[in-house]
Amino acid sequence: MSTSASASVSTHILDTSVGRPAEGVAVQLSARSGRAADWQALGGSATDADGRCKDLPALPEGTTHVRLDFAVEAYFEQNAKFAKKQADAQQDAPANRDSGAGVFFPEVAITFAVVPGEHYHVPLLLNPFGYSVYRGS
Repeated sequence: MSTSASASVSTHILDTSVGRPAEGVAVQLSARSGRAADWQALGGSATDADGRCKDLPALPEGTTHVRLDFAVEAYFEQNAKFAKKQADAQQDAPANRDSGAGVFFPEVAITFAVVPGEHYHVPLLLNPFGYSVYRGS
């Protein structure tokens, strides 16, 4: 547990469709000080080669809810050629079955509650057709 009066947040993304970190994903951080309060945009970052955002803004004191917005569509569009090659290596890969858009979830928004003094690491496990998120350590 942190000694700070405010909560803190970190995140990283693993692209499970290729088994590697997702580099270059834009991440926006917002916070609010209660369920009825308006969201305050705090700023953002982009994932590095390890899939991590090491420079997310600090949360203001009194924050009770946090939202991370991940802009994943641009990442998948940029990496479509590599993903197609990976999909071709699989017999029944979604990229070979589906003729629609290459990304089912163009954005991922994760909202969670925080308490002062705690650190929240929120990993995103991502692929073009689904995602999973959890509170990490």
